[in-house]
Amino acid sequence: MKNMMLMPLLLLILNLLSPANAQTTPKGGTLADVSFIQGHWKATNDGRDVEGYWMAANGDNMVGMMRMMKGNKASMYEILAYEQGPQGLVSLVKHFSPGLIGQEEKEKQDRYNFIEASKNRAVFQKEGEALRILYEKRSDNQFVIARGNQQDNKWVYKDLFVFNRVK
Repeated sequence: MKNMMLMPLLLLILNLLSPANAQTTPKGGTLADVSFIQGHWKATNDGRDVEGYWMAANGDNMVGMMRMMKGNKASMYEILAYEQGPQGLVSLVKHFSPGLIGQEEKEKQDRYNFIEASKNRAVFQKEGEALRILYEKRSDNQFVIARGNQQDNKWVYKDLFVFNRVK
């Protein structure tokens, strides 16, 4: 009799714990993992001045842009969108030559899937390639975008852009 009285309680608890009633959390990172890049930044790379601006996250996305200049002429523009979706955080990138001539096909973009994050650090991997991009805040006024490749079964990163905050 005692066991029969516990049965409805047990069924209720199991129902509440079932996957259908569980809170769904995004897989693979959130916009908070890249929020440290928000702001206005400048870097120099291969004789090019690089200026970037990342807006604050809003809803399910965060958007940034970069302008690369050689001398006083634009050499490339880049639009970056970080989107929160059902599979987690992705970074979408489109490149443009001067005149806003797209370098990727119209319906295509470079897609980077979230891999991992820790405080002031986030890693994405290019879909279909063994290429990783590291975003790392090194101080309040500096963050780096580094390119990662596998060497001897481990990821090795090389700084691509070392940005300093514009005040």
